[in-house]
Amino acid sequence: MITRLRALAAQWTAAVPVLAVVLLALTWGRDLPGPLVAVVTLVLAGAVLAAVHHAEVIAHRVGEPFGSLVLAVAVTIIEVALIVTLMVDGGDKSATLARDTVFAAVMITCNGIVGICLLAGALRHRVAVFNPEGTGAALATVATLATLSLVLPTFTTSKRGPEFSTAQLTFAALASLVLYGLFVATQTVRHRDYFLPITRKGEVIDSEHAEGPSNRAALISVGLLGLALIGVVGLAKGVSPTIESGVENAGMPHAVVGVIIALLVLLPETIAALRATRRDRVQTSLNLALGSAMASIGLTIPAVAVASVWLSGPLVLGLGPTHMVLLALTVAVGTLTVVPGRATPLQGGVHLVVFAAYLELAVTP
Repeated sequence: MITRLRALAAQWTAAVPVLAVVLLALTWGRDLPGPLVAVVTLVLAGAVLAAVHHAEVIAHRVGEPFGSLVLAVAVTIIEVALIVTLMVDGGDKSATLARDTVFAAVMITCNGIVGICLLAGALRHRVAVFNPEGTGAALATVATLATLSLVLPTFTTSKRGPEFSTAQLTFAALASLVLYGLFVATQTVRHRDYFLPITRKGEVIDSEHAEGPSNRAALISVGLLGLALIGVVGLAKGVSPTIESGVENAGMPHAVVGVIIALLVLLPETIAALRATRRDRVQTSLNLALGSAMASIGLTIPAVAVASVWLSGPLVLGLGPTHMVLLALTVAVGTLTVVPGRATPLQGGVHLVVFAAYLELAVTP
């Protein structure tokens, strides 16, 4: 019976990514009627679950921290492609699209995912334990990237408005790539043990006892993960007009649309992080959350910098006062959470309250 269920699950997670891409090809660029939106939403949810499954297969094969890095980078690359595509379409709203999407990703990952994983881990295991050296390095990198790319444009004077000049944008793009590349090298080569899960006694868990999948199964999962993520991001864009109309009818700001889309795109990482937390692998959850925030900034800013060469409109990257306060609070709270290397439900609750404040201010700025 168990063997049959596993075989059925394998068939389901293989079929849904293909179905999502086919449905995406059939619906791309078209106005979707209500019934079709419901179908797309169901396939989108299935693609999310399939993406999580294949990411876990890959993670089991390559081990940590490579597994969490694969999912974070894969999601971000496709997200960046979506951002650039929407910016090329033009329109007044595209000027702040990159800024709003990146900031939403930072708040969702650093407060939403981190908060719910710490809360769930602490409630389930009394205290959530992780490695402060690796997590602290990741948080410092996220804070530096966010400040250089999203805060400084508000205060520079070379160009009018919260924008970078060409030279400043080039520097921000190169700095983002260098910092992200340096972090990946630190995480996967020189100080890999800083990013591995640890026991309650502080011992590093370098391997799992269960037998990993074969190379063939891992390669198949790599391909299906890519298809699933393309389906997730593309179908999320497809249902965005329906979301936009719903937001407008509710009288909420247009920025709420970006938050909803970001939540959909980051759903695979959220589920994967929660599953890692259930296995008492909180470090893996934090790798996913902070790695996604870092990749979102480190890959998006260089991409939009290149895209700005042929884009006619402005590129607004600077945050407003409210969002800068939330970013500063996120960095401060995150630092105090990371330093002890263990967290109680209180720390998780604090992060979730900051995230709730972000959502509330997005709806009622």
